[in-house]
Amino acid sequence: MTPLLTSAPRDYPWYVRLIFALQRRRYGSELESARLWGRTPRAFLALTLLYRALDRSSSPIEPGLRSLLTVRVSQINWCEFCVDLNSAVALERHVPQAKLDALKDFERSPFFNDRERAALAYVEAVTRSSGRMDAATMARLREHFDADAVIELTALIAFQNLSSKFNAALGVPPQRFCRHERRV
Repeated sequence: MTPLLTSAPRDYPWYVRLIFALQRRRYGSELESARLWGRTPRAFLALTLLYRALDRSSSPIEPGLRSLLTVRVSQINWCEFCVDLNSAVALERHVPQAKLDALKDFERSPFFNDRERAALAYVEAVTRSSGRMDAATMARLREHFDADAVIELTALIAFQNLSSKFNAALGVPPQRFCRHERRV
C-alpha cells in the first residue's frame, strides 16, 4: 500500500473514527480497506450501513451460506484481503475448513448441498456476467429460494463484487485474520 492511499485516523470525520473503533473491537485493528473507503466518508458510511442491512440475523440467507458466497465472489475477483477476512468470518460461523477449501469445486464436492450449489452457481453467473442471467441458473436458484431471498442474494453478491473489486484494484493486502493461509 502506498502512503498516498493511507491516512491517519485524525483526518477522518467522527463517524468514520467511530466505525474504526468498532472494527478495532471486533477485529483487533482497523481494516485497511476501511481506511481507504474512509477517504470518501459519506460513501463509506452508506457502504457500512448497506453491509449491516445485508448481514443481519433476520436475513433469509443463513450466516454460513452468506459467508460462503462472499468468499467465492472474493476468489473470483482475486481479492486476497476479502478472501482472508470473509474466510475468517466463515470459520467463526462454523463453516468447516474443508468446505472452504473445496469452494472452488463446489459443484463436484460432497461438502455442499443442492441449496448451496444453486446459490454458488448464481454467484458465479452474476460475478462473471457478460449479459443476461441464464434462465437455467435462475430456475435452479428458484427451486431453493423464494423471491425475497433471491433479491437478498443478489444484493449481497453485488455488494461483495463492489467491495472485492475496490480492494483488488487498490492492492489491499490480506491482514491475516484467517488462521489458515488462503490463496485466491
